[in-house]
Amino acid sequence: MRTLAIGDVGVVDDMIHIGDEAMTEELVVQLRRRRVDAVTLLSSAPDETAARYDVDAVRPIGFAPGPLGGRDGQVERLERVLAAAEGSRTALPHDDPALAVIEAVREADAVAVAGGGNMASRWSLHVFERAALGAVARVVGRPLVVTGQTIGPDLVADDERLVSGLLRDARLFGVRESASHTLMRRVADDTAPDLARKVVQNVDDASFLGADAAPPVVTGLDAGAGLDAGASAGPGSLLVGAGSFPYCAVSLSTHVGDADRRQVVTALARLLDRVADETGLEIAFLAHWASLNEGEERGDSVLHRRVIDAMTTSRVRIEPTTDSVAAARFARGASLHLTSRYHPAVFAVAGGVPTVGISVDEYTRVKLTGALGAFGQTSVASVEALVLGSAARLALATWDDAAQVRARWESRVGSVRTASAGWWDRVAEELGA
Repeated sequence: MRTLAIGDVGVVDDMIHIGDEAMTEELVVQLRRRRVDAVTLLSSAPDETAARYDVDAVRPIGFAPGPLGGRDGQVERLERVLAAAEGSRTALPHDDPALAVIEAVREADAVAVAGGGNMASRWSLHVFERAALGAVARVVGRPLVVTGQTIGPDLVADDERLVSGLLRDARLFGVRESASHTLMRRVADDTAPDLARKVVQNVDDASFLGADAAPPVVTGLDAGAGLDAGASAGPGSLLVGAGSFPYCAVSLSTHVGDADRRQVVTALARLLDRVADETGLEIAFLAHWASLNEGEERGDSVLHRRVIDAMTTSRVRIEPTTDSVAAARFARGASLHLTSRYHPAVFAVAGGVPTVGISVDEYTRVKLTGALGAFGQTSVASVEALVLGSAARLALATWDDAAQVRARWESRVGSVRTASAGWWDRVAEELGA
C-alpha cells in the first residue's frame, strides 16, 4: 500500500527544522508499522527527503503569495489545480509542479496531512497547500486523514472556509490541544453538525518519536542531584549522555514577538545563570532550527550564542543539531528543560522532564500550554514575565517540583501512549491499511 503525505520537510541550504521533520518522520514510522509499505512525501527538497526517510518525494503544489500576487492569485491557482485534477489539460503549464502532485495522488492508495502548526492565517500558503491536497484526494477518490494539528488561533473567514473544506474531505481530523479542538468543533458545527465526530484530540504526533530507543544514561550523579560548584562537563560531547553531569536543556527560537531582543537576551542569560547556580545543573543548548554543519551558527544558534555570551557561568555546552530522534533523546535526558520552541517541550514532557515554556504571543502560548498540559505540567511564562524577572522564579519552582512532575507523568504516560497508539491504528484503518 502507498500513502502520499504532506509535512513541512526538506533540508534546504543545510538548514533543518527539527520539529517539522519530527512529525512527518513519526507518521512514516507509524504507517510502516501498520502495513503501509510505500510512502511518497511532499518536500521542499525531494532528493534530501527521499534519502533521509527512504521514501519517494516530490515538490509541493506551491502557494507562496508573493509569486502569485497575493490571495487572489492563491485562489485562482487552487481553482486551476482542481481543474487539472478533474482532467483539464490546459489549466496548468506542462511543467507545473502541481501536475506531479496530482499524479502522485493518483498513484497512491491514500493521502495524509502530517501533524503541524501552520494552519493559521499568518501562513496562508500552508492552509492553501493542505486544502488543495485534500480537494485533489477527493476528486481522485482517495481517502484522506489529517493528523495532529494546531488550528489558528488566527484564522480569518476565508481561511476558515478552506479548513472546513479540508474537514469535509477528511475521514479523520486530529488536533493536538484543547484550543484547537474547540475551534474545530465550532468550524464543524458551522459547516455540518455531523462533521464534529471526525475531530479527535490527541497529543502531538511526535511525542514518542524514538522513545523505543534506549534513553541516554547520565553517569556519576542522579539526574535530580546538583553538582559541586567547581564541577565541569567533559569536553565537547557529541551525544547526550556522553557528558558526565545532569543538565538543563535549552532550546530557544529566534522569534521573540514584540519584545526587545536585547532585553530578552539579557533576561535569558540571568535566568540561566541563576538556574546553574541554584541547581548545579550544566546548561546545554540545542538549536531546533539550525545548520547541520557543526560549528556553523545560523537560525536559532545565533540567539543561543548571544545568550551564552551574556552568561557568567562556565558550565555551558552546545549540542550539535543532527536529527529529530537525537533531539528528542536530548530533551528526554534532561533534568530540567527551558524552551521557547514547541517540540523541545513536546519531547521533554513526554519523558517526564520538568519543563518551562516561554511564550512570545498567543500562538506560542496555545501550543506550549497544550504540550505541557497533556502531561500535567503548567509552567508557561510570557516573554514579558521573562524580561521582568518572574520567569526565573517559575523555573526554580518547577525544578523544586520535579518529584511531583515525575509522579504526575507516571500516572498519565501509560494511558497517553495507549491513546496515541490507538490513534495511529485509526489513522491506518481509515487510510485502508
